Formats: sequence, structure tokens, C-alpha cells
Amino acid sequence: MTLAPDAVRTMFDRIAPVYDGMNRVMTAGLDLRWRRLAAAAVVHPGDRVLDAACGTGDFALADLEAGAAHVTGLDFSEEMLARARRKEPAIEWLRGDVLALPFADGSFDAATIGFGARNLSDLEAGLRELRRVLRPGGRLAILEITQPRGVLRPFFSLWFDRIVPLLGRAIPGGGAYSYLPASVRRFPPAEELAALLEHTGFGEVRFRLLAGSIVAIHTGTVA
Repeated sequence: MTLAPDAVRTMFDRIAPVYDGMNRVMTAGLDLRWRRLAAAAVVHPGDRVLDAACGTGDFALADLEAGAAHVTGLDFSEEMLARARRKEPAIEWLRGDVLALPFADGSFDAATIGFGARNLSDLEAGLRELRRVLRPGGRLAILEITQPRGVLRPFFSLWFDRIVPLLGRAIPGGGAYSYLPASVRRFPPAEELAALLEHTGFGEVRFRLLAGSIVAIHTGTVA
């Protein structure tokens, strides 16, 4: 199932009120720790940082806590941004599209994107845009659900294909979580995403698997 960009934006507007709660339920509260780990991997003290597809702002907050001097959170959902603004007014919150970032070349020292890359209608174009707005030596971190390996695969399938959609339908606006399993299935496996990062001009590409390989942090640097 692939949704048009307008449909995806409408979906995220609808789930904004339950987004944080569902994240905590789906990850047993580990999503905040994963964001902190990813931020620490690429954010240096004093950096200007972009958090793309920022949602309700938790990754942007992790970037700020990692020492960034200035953080910009960008998302195409105004309802998500409304909740982000209430969390931290010191962060610059902007409405915009990752596929057409409203920034000059080399505007940021680091960029992060958490659980948003798989929702881009053109992943390669999004990665090229993120590379464009990073300065030479700039760093990117992608935190994303990935296909697990080994013994966890059956559990993963049960949880994301069946239980999470049921949980979503039990809360107002949460029916959109039926979209989650399809978005994960069509997203590149960890090795393929690493290769795509290299293809789009990132160097020093690495990835780290977390939670028994259910989640991955990919990092790369602009040459």
C-alpha cells in the first residue's frame, strides 16, 4: 500500500493526538532512548541541526539535549507541529517538505530523521535533499524500523502486522496505524539503505541494529 503525499499528510494530522502514546506502546518506551543514541552519534556541541519529518518533536529535543546550538524541526503536518511547539518553544518549528527543503545549500552541521524516512514518496530524492543542506563534513542520522533477522521475525510480524493495527483502531484517529506494516515492508533493509546513502553521496556510512534488529540507526557524512 502506497499513499499519495496529501493522503499521508492527512493521515499524520489525524494521528497527531495519539502519536506519542502509540510510540511508547509500540516500542515499550524505548523510542526516546533510540532518539538520544542517534542524536549523540551525529550532533556536536554548537551545531546547527535540522530534524526532518520531526513529527511531535522528540528527536529535535534529543538533538538539543545532545548540545546543538540551534535546532530546526520541519514537518508537513501542521497538527504534529502544533504539539511540537508546545514541547519546546526554543526550537524553530517549520512546516515544509523533506523533498524540497526550504534552506540554502550547506545550512546545517547535522541532520536527523526518525521514523519518517519510510514515509517519503521518493527516498532517494529525500536523501539528496538532506545531503544538499548539510555543509561539507556534515553528518546525517536516520532512525528507522527495519526488517528483523532470525528468531525475532515471527514476533515482529505478529506485532506490527496484527497487534499494532488493532491497537490503533482502538483509539480515536488511530486507524491509520494499519498503514504501518506496509510502510515497513517496502522500506529498504539495513544493508540496502546503507548502499543508497553511499549512492546519494554520503561517506563513512555505518548502521547499528537495536532491539534485536527491529530498529536501525544509519549514519553518514558529507565529503
